[in-house]
Amino acid sequence: MESTHATDSTAAARRARFGSLPERIRQEDMVEEKAATPSDPTRYAFDPEGSWKSFSCLAVDLGL
Repeated sequence: MESTHATDSTAAARRARFGSLPERIRQEDMVEEKAATPSDPTRYAFDPEGSWKSFSCLAVDLGL
């Protein structure tokens, strides 16, 4: 069994080498809350004139 003197000197040596742990960070300081932006319905609206831009077609790419 170790003596308390050996345990104390080991703990003191560990503290001298590594120092102490950083202060604990609170949960409130780690979390940031932001209000959500409202959905824009025109962003996802179907545009028949511009719909060809989002599809790739081999025939169109080859100029056929």
